[in-house]
Amino acid sequence: MNIVNDKSIFLFILAAVSLFVIGLKGTWVEAAEPRTADVFVSGTDGYSYYRIPSLICTPKGTLLAFCEGRKMSILDQSPTDMLLKRSFDGGKTWRPIQVVVDAVPEAAMDPTAVIDRTTGTIILVYDRWPALRENQWKDVQKHLARPAGLGRDSITTWITTSDDDGATWSKSVDITAMTKQPEWTQTIHGPGLGIQTRTGRLVIPCARTKTDGVWWNFTIYSDDHGKTWRLSDNEVGPGVNESQIVELPDGTLLLNMRSDDPQKGCRIGATSNDGGQTWSEPFEVPELPDPSCQSSIIRYDRTDGDNVSRTTFLYSSPGTAQGRRAGTIRLSYDGAKTWNSSKVICDGFFAYSCLTAMPDGTIGVLFETADHGKMKISFLLERTR
Repeated sequence: MNIVNDKSIFLFILAAVSLFVIGLKGTWVEAAEPRTADVFVSGTDGYSYYRIPSLICTPKGTLLAFCEGRKMSILDQSPTDMLLKRSFDGGKTWRPIQVVVDAVPEAAMDPTAVIDRTTGTIILVYDRWPALRENQWKDVQKHLARPAGLGRDSITTWITTSDDDGATWSKSVDITAMTKQPEWTQTIHGPGLGIQTRTGRLVIPCARTKTDGVWWNFTIYSDDHGKTWRLSDNEVGPGVNESQIVELPDGTLLLNMRSDDPQKGCRIGATSNDGGQTWSEPFEVPELPDPSCQSSIIRYDRTDGDNVSRTTFLYSSPGTAQGRRAGTIRLSYDGAKTWNSSKVICDGFFAYSCLTAMPDGTIGVLFETADHGKMKISFLLERTR
């Protein structure tokens, strides 16, 4: 199923962030009385739907929740702004909506955030889809027809940055000429998060099609804090698209990808030993079920009470290969080779998600779900006992 059609088929909502604390022996430790707060509610603040979460915690502990604000329709490429809400108290309360990218009648899509640890700058990468004729995006087939190229009549790549914990954002910069080949048609980023490697390189996962409509994955990377960007030397595929990246303890990068084929039933992986410049052939990851949906994976480095440093990898996705439901967080303590512990956080419908780690050791995930047709983004916080 085409990725853009697939996003548009499901009637669902962005609904919750759930925070957990990982026990020292791999158990889930929850507070007795979790606190909740609504973040975005569809049909309010001038937007019909909210989609595609990206969640990041700054070094100061500020939570930044990005999403697409779809003005009129749940369909991809319909008029869409890029939105943000911030929390300064661990998600108990949230500041009003900020319009980071005022794109309507165009569509700003696929938020992919990363923090440059050296400069403290927050970088948001996104793709921008030009406006279609009035209501043309209501026809699924017509709204997929976009020309190849690097101009504004095609799909373009942009970044905007913040140096004040998301309070203000720079004017967006078009980086398409550095990050797209002229023969490509659709180009997407993430969605979710990019990473900064231990060498300081910024790496963003991406996917593209040509006129044949077949998806391949690639990466873009920057060694000068986002001023200039380069494309990876090769692509991974075919038949993979939305992806996330983590850096393994030995410096290898692991690309975790969605398969176009729901019959495959699991995630697809690839590795890079040179910081995302080149990638291996794809391989199946049978331990991670996938109904063909975006997922999130992050690395979490922490020092426990015994002053022992530990690296944990966390993965969030639908918990089954048979449909988008049973949202599950999985933990790995051996460099994402095996997944030792899991917890179902949403029994019902569960789609796109984004994980983040907070300074106090809690782990957050922002995910899409549906609850009796009530559409919202809520925040759930659980603390240790």
